[in-house]
Amino acid sequence: MEILTGFQTAKIPKLIYGKGALDEVPEAIKSLGVKRVFIVTDGGIVKAGYPDRLKTLLEESGYTCEIFGDSKENPTEKDADNCAAQANVFKPDLIIGLGGGSSMDTAKACNFLYTNGGRMEDYMGYGKAENAMLPLICIPTTSGTGSECQSFALISRDSDHKKMACGDTKNAAYISVLDPELTVSQPFEVTANTGMDAITHAIETFVSKKANPFSRLYSAEAFRLLALAFPVVLQEPENLEARGAMLLGAAYAGLAIEHSMLGAAHGCANPLSARFSVIHGQAVGVMLPAVIRKNSQDASVKEDYQDLLSSVAGSESDHYESLADLIESYLEFADLPTSLSHFGVKDEDIPVLAEDAETQWTSTFNPVDFSYRDFAEVYGNSL
Repeated sequence: MEILTGFQTAKIPKLIYGKGALDEVPEAIKSLGVKRVFIVTDGGIVKAGYPDRLKTLLEESGYTCEIFGDSKENPTEKDADNCAAQANVFKPDLIIGLGGGSSMDTAKACNFLYTNGGRMEDYMGYGKAENAMLPLICIPTTSGTGSECQSFALISRDSDHKKMACGDTKNAAYISVLDPELTVSQPFEVTANTGMDAITHAIETFVSKKANPFSRLYSAEAFRLLALAFPVVLQEPENLEARGAMLLGAAYAGLAIEHSMLGAAHGCANPLSARFSVIHGQAVGVMLPAVIRKNSQDASVKEDYQDLLSSVAGSESDHYESLADLIESYLEFADLPTSLSHFGVKDEDIPVLAEDAETQWTSTFNPVDFSYRDFAEVYGNSL
């Protein structure tokens, strides 16, 4: 019998899942003993009406609320500063991140700055916050990042656009509210991009160097839920069962990240976003097949990939010989780019992209060690 890898569990938020779960927030936060609630969201979600609906629910239950509605995609240090400045005036004792990964990242960044001061660069890494932090509630409106189940905020540095992973166990959500009704308003493109991101999380965490028996439980179930629901939700956007499966799968993949980390597809994606402004879901998606095929040169990793593929046996995936083939079919079905040339990447761009990818923190957790030459190879194979 194989000796199991040792592990320690991180803080796991209370999950409130189901249709209409947003209505349960006022009752859920009673035990936290808070009175002033700061809701961090973005302009698109404000237009959808969810922040005002939540604010009304909370105010009817006796809470004082304020909304910061200016979260930006790929939030920067300046965005975090702006959010914290409003929090410093309002003086909250609870923060709620409502929206996609960017809104939840901004909420977490605000928590760092409001409670501990300084700049986001001070918290790059893990466990840098010395003071206690406010309780955090996360309410995702997309099925992608899994940020609702992670203690990291991803913030871009103003000077060079480098993504900084700023984590602290004190900044993990107390409660994550998973309401599939909130994801129905997503446009097709957002559903496709965030769904591919979540699928990549499930796959990369399953084979990560830090993967362990606990994290793999979440990775495997995340992949099963996501792989079965992704084609359905693209064809039937009003299907709440499929929406729910995507939302729960993304959360499970987020828990897997918290306990195991990611890999080379994410290491390759960040330079594409920084240098060619490629949307994150498209960046990881276009790189994932080449990374899977490269990793599959290791027999044990190839076996792990086949285990994931077999977990959706009985579905349309049956006729795919490899996990990479299945992912390519998803990209085509979701009308997502399948080559880097779509983004204007040329042969001469590969050296600098490979250099950038080699420095990415997530790349160090890839199950197979990647050198500069390996990164150049997978970029070339994706071109």
